Amino acid sequence: MNKELRVIHAEMLIELAEQHDDVMVLEADLMGSMSTRKFADAFPNNFLQCGIAEANMIGVAAGLAAVGKVPFVHSFGCFATRRCYDQIFLAGGYAKQHINIFGSDAGVTAVTNGGTHMPFEDTGLMRLVPNATVIDVSDEHVLRAAMRYAYNNKGVNYIRSTRKDLPHLHQSEADIEIGKGNVLKDGETITLIASGICVHDAMQAANMIEAQTGHSVAVIDMHTIKPLDSELVAKFAAKTGCVITIENHNVIGGLGDAVACELLSSGVAVKQFHKLGVQEQYGQVGSLDFLKETYGISAAKITEFCLEVLNKR
Repeated sequence: MNKELRVIHAEMLIELAEQHDDVMVLEADLMGSMSTRKFADAFPNNFLQCGIAEANMIGVAAGLAAVGKVPFVHSFGCFATRRCYDQIFLAGGYAKQHINIFGSDAGVTAVTNGGTHMPFEDTGLMRLVPNATVIDVSDEHVLRAAMRYAYNNKGVNYIRSTRKDLPHLHQSEADIEIGKGNVLKDGETITLIASGICVHDAMQAANMIEAQTGHSVAVIDMHTIKPLDSELVAKFAAKTGCVITIENHNVIGGLGDAVACELLSSGVAVKQFHKLGVQEQYGQVGSLDFLKETYGISAAKITEFCLEVLNKR
């Protein structure tokens, strides 16, 4: 059975602290729900409980970074970004401090916590912080690689993820290079570029499309949204001529916009380009399956859309 990603997150923090005595972990009153109590028990002098005061938590992290510590902070994705954006931008990015931010319950994975806790804008916000790295986790190997990268990459690093478990997409952490997408499936007709939980639905959709039509569909796990793997985007755009992005996020400012900009910059001509994701909507309460269906990012909805695209050719 796969471990929940919140458990992997806590295990990685402990592993990093065992290797580096400068690691500091800051929580916003969520260590029970994120398994970071294990870290607090193991490294009490490297842990700070900041309470429900996310802006202050980022300020504290910036101060720690200024004196040589490497802080890892966590809260719900909406509170870890939107609520304290000015502190991230100024105390983190502008001041050139090294701050690692983990935004949990990304997008629809907030499920029954509802719209107030459902971040559909966090990727877009963090892409706008100059030189920040933005990663959307698709399985535990990506999370492990992302956290190890975050420790070593000086600057603002943002990792968004579900807290729950996800099936494996990759064989090991060694398969993951932050800043480079992973081709999970080759294809000739359509390229599906997905991130986070949507990669799993994209894979299912690709298999269903091939079974129904015989057309081959490429699937790319674009776990690093910034910096984007522009070379891989251009290669598959030229190969298939049809690119569809799928994201657990608003289509404005997220993966789709990042890919679109790269396509325009590269000069690669594509016959069709589409963005699947949240369309000018807020979050709501619901099960994960219901929410993925509602926002058009379930395997069934992706398949339906791709079949419409193929029928119009």
